[in-house]
Amino acid sequence: MTRPIVALLAGLLVLSGCSGLDGTGDKGYVTGQGQVVQRAVDDREPAIELTGEDLDGEPMDIADLRGKPVVVVVWGAWCAPCRAEAPEVVAAAEELGDRARFVGINLRDSSPQNARSFVRTFGVPYPSFYSPDGKAMLAFDGVLTPHSIPSFAVLDSEGRVAASIPGELPSRTTLVQVVEDVLGETAHG
Repeated sequence: MTRPIVALLAGLLVLSGCSGLDGTGDKGYVTGQGQVVQRAVDDREPAIELTGEDLDGEPMDIADLRGKPVVVVVWGAWCAPCRAEAPEVVAAAEELGDRARFVGINLRDSSPQNARSFVRTFGVPYPSFYSPDGKAMLAFDGVLTPHSIPSFAVLDSEGRVAASIPGELPSRTTLVQVVEDVLGETAHG
């Protein structure tokens, strides 16, 4: 089968299997192992395309962040692991400063007010796409699922997925090192 057909069939299986959050227990999310999955430069798919609205209803386009590595943080205000790791994620964003950009994808919060409260509580310094229906995750097909909460994707300067961390962040240091690795590609490539 050609790759698009295989991807379509896999997507349909995922959607049919997860439509009721089957397999998520009573938490409503699937926790990953937090292991880093890196992709070699030559094995990266085309740039991620994602547009939508931020938590205030303003338009966003992930393409506007290209030129530097981008850390995509998948979270929900209702997600206990997301709350637990938020200080580490904020610390990583502060440590990396202007060498990388961060953007969140807020999933399944019933209102943007809940998400904005999370942002205020944890001092989150970056914008987030508001995607209560999880459709924003379709841009990460084959990398993360609509139930990969929390999870992370690190895009290279061209917007291609260079690494992912499905599940809870192992540590601030891990995330910073993954971004440093992507920055090193640019310096040596």
